[in-house]
Amino acid sequence: MSTAVFDLEGMTCASCATRIERKLNKLDGVEASVNFATETVEVHHPDEVTTGELAEVVAAAGYRAVEQDAHGHNHSDHSAGATGLRRRLIVSAILSGPVVVLAMVPAWQFDYWQWVSLALATPVVVWGAWPFHRATVAGARHLATSMDTLVSIGITAAYGWSLYALVFGSAGMIGMRHGFELTLARGDASANIYLEVAAGVTTFLIAGRYLESRSTREAGAAMRALAELGAKQATLLVDGPHGPVEKQVATDTLVVDDRFLVRPGEKIATDGEVVSGSSVVDQSVITGESVPVDVAVGDRVIGATVNGGGTITVRATSVGADTQMSQIARLVADAQNGKAGVQRLADAISAYFVPVVLVLAAVTFAAWLIVGGGLTAAITAAVAVLIIACPCALGLATPTALMAGSGRGAQLGILIRGPQVLERTSRIDTVVLDKTGTITTGVMTLADVVAAPGESGDQVLRWAASVESMSEHPIARAIARAGTERLGRLADVVGFENVAGLGVRGTVDGVDVLAGRATWASERGLAAVPEVTRAIDEAEASGATAIVVGWDGAVRGALVVADEVKPSSAAAVADLRRLGLTPVLLTGDNEGAARAVADAVGIDRVIAGVLPQDKVDTVRTLQADGSRVAMIGDGVNDAAALAASDLGLAMGTGTDVAIEASDLTLMSGDLRAAGDAIRLARATLRTIRANLFWAFGYNVAALPLAAFGLLNPMFAGAAMAFSSVFVVLNSLRLRRFRVKTR
Repeated sequence: MSTAVFDLEGMTCASCATRIERKLNKLDGVEASVNFATETVEVHHPDEVTTGELAEVVAAAGYRAVEQDAHGHNHSDHSAGATGLRRRLIVSAILSGPVVVLAMVPAWQFDYWQWVSLALATPVVVWGAWPFHRATVAGARHLATSMDTLVSIGITAAYGWSLYALVFGSAGMIGMRHGFELTLARGDASANIYLEVAAGVTTFLIAGRYLESRSTREAGAAMRALAELGAKQATLLVDGPHGPVEKQVATDTLVVDDRFLVRPGEKIATDGEVVSGSSVVDQSVITGESVPVDVAVGDRVIGATVNGGGTITVRATSVGADTQMSQIARLVADAQNGKAGVQRLADAISAYFVPVVLVLAAVTFAAWLIVGGGLTAAITAAVAVLIIACPCALGLATPTALMAGSGRGAQLGILIRGPQVLERTSRIDTVVLDKTGTITTGVMTLADVVAAPGESGDQVLRWAASVESMSEHPIARAIARAGTERLGRLADVVGFENVAGLGVRGTVDGVDVLAGRATWASERGLAAVPEVTRAIDEAEASGATAIVVGWDGAVRGALVVADEVKPSSAAAVADLRRLGLTPVLLTGDNEGAARAVADAVGIDRVIAGVLPQDKVDTVRTLQADGSRVAMIGDGVNDAAALAASDLGLAMGTGTDVAIEASDLTLMSGDLRAAGDAIRLARATLRTIRANLFWAFGYNVAALPLAAFGLLNPMFAGAAMAFSSVFVVLNSLRLRRFRVKTR
């Protein structure tokens, strides 16, 4: 299977999108999703179905498809289309303005005003409304209808009747006047013209389309900004006769293992590993967090982040589409191209909506004639029905909200994988949290130094850290790091010995120092005083690890090392509770360690000692009991459970496997972002539902008014045009979404 993305030309409404989707999905093995707001279609297709064949299917439906390249671009000139729409709007507004004013103000109706109105309205109805007529004709050739069919028929009916009344009826007579009414016109049918309806509706609709195009562009601004964030140039280091030589190159020419220089204030060209130098890096563009991160030799750095300190040399590890920024952009694009279930229902309704409205307009016309309302009233009511029924806002309801919501999420370091995720967030009631790396830091840290009576805690830490600095064990590195941070330069060690699984020893300042398990110290004849023994027992009961330190035949103290709880975890759990979720701690650690962490962050239910495969079983058991489960994790061992849960949230600081298996990714690694992610997803879903309500509710409420002659067609057109603008503006409110105070 392959995936292709096409830009679409000629789409004007939700029905167009539905028709293209339906045509493409009739091909064997093809799955297409059209985004009306971005005018694109994403197609998953078997390799035997070529992109050329897909484009031909779109062309046969009456539209044009241009395939995007690997960078999401093509050679189509979208600005020309937008400029053309703006030009139509300006000309139509200038010409239709006098037509509408003359119809609305009878006192200004001079002799032959109706003929002047005809001259002004004709270019608007023919040239200004041409996009509606063209779409109608294209659809008719394929026995299909769209929202534009309603508009085109309504405008043509209003203009055609006016032309007939002027040429063959009494409306063209010298001195003809008629008043302006909010409802149906009465009296002699041939004395009434509807040029203000034909010209005014056209102008209102073009204005609505133009405002839609501008607003949807704003909604997608965050997505486009992602593509522009990366560095355009890189300082490549190439071998020269006298050492490395700097060479300025385009970032997209870098390959894996290239080495490049990043000076203070510059953007890092691509993902890589620091091979020389140290600095602080502003990663807010990726994580949404403003606190810079220290980096040194061996640390990973991310493309598009900003070097805020010293000069560093980086070896490229990922380039092009494999970088984190590219993957983020791809996830955001995928989210915006998908469809929520509510939108799929709306699409299904819109496929039948236009034919139903055409029948309703015909019934309205006939009913007015049957009840003796007259031809004028019948025409006016039928035209009003055609125009008011057009739910142009329908095609914008979901995609604009998705663009605004997922774009805002990307700015905050929250990635929403797809619209189906939004609907699941509203249903979850239980959140299962992994411990290591999710609630805790996932890094061993020195938590406490316990000194025997009469001993100095600094002395215990200094000598133990000096010996441990010779080892690569995670616990040893934690002790050595803490010793350096607290005491500065450590002492030199001679005669170092590493006893696997037990501890280390060496000579420091002429003293033989041991650091390791309590049992090993005891075996070597080092006795522990009660104060140290008690501290060891308490540490192990809480799930921490205690390392005893001894010299000169006695245990002089103990160092407590633990995977510490993140400072923000307790606030994050409290926030999840406020969202109506019940937290559950799920971990492979022992009951004591799990219970200590759960108590620290406010979790009541603990499931400990589970293997990776048991995590999946636990999630499924909770689901079988009726719970809607969200899972938050960061490791490879969490991936299966993330995929099995109703909603998977991965910490962006975790493994790629976990991120790929999740529905939401929290790039910052801060657990508080989980509440923000759920809150944003729910806000986006609420916006989609509100948009769809207004898109359909407006029509349902206004159709009876139009059918019973209580709505002038021109006001119907204006209301219909601005309903689309309302939907887009409602979606844009998501760009102001704010995270909870941290």
